[in-house]
Amino acid sequence: MTTSPASGPASGRDPIAEARRQWTAHGWEQAAPGMAAVTSIMRAQQLLLTQIDALLRPFGLTFARFELLRLLSFASEQRMTMRRAGQRLQVHPTSLTSLAARLADDALVERVANPDDGRSAILVLTSAGAALVDEATEVLNREVFEAIGLSSDDVAVLVEVLGRFRAGRGDFAP
Repeated sequence: MTTSPASGPASGRDPIAEARRQWTAHGWEQAAPGMAAVTSIMRAQQLLLTQIDALLRPFGLTFARFELLRLLSFASEQRMTMRRAGQRLQVHPTSLTSLAARLADDALVERVANPDDGRSAILVLTSAGAALVDEATEVLNREVFEAIGLSSDDVAVLVEVLGRFRAGRGDFAP
């Protein structure tokens, strides 16, 4: 979907509403609500990720790096196998290997041999990684998670609706 400058944010017009109107005008009435929902979710994700990336940049983190550090900080003894971390984050093993290597290069995690399985590694959060993720979490909590821009009732409904959607797509078993 492309928008002209006249339908962009500066004009105050909602480009997704315009796209929905166009879908309907072109005979796709049945698909128009779904297109608007999917496009709205994708746009909301872009807006949030742009904000989060800007807030994490001073910490030298991306959201993916932040997620892995935060996951390890919650784990027992602040360590987890690479396989389990990949499953929890729903990240392809190749992507997780690259992510872990960059964090290890920055001394935020250590990769140690798994004594129970010589073919796998365990990621261990370093004290520097723990301190960094705690600082970054404070910023994200204050600037994003506590200030999401919706009422608490709207947030509850949104989480519930998206949870049903995710469960229906096999993201988790309800």
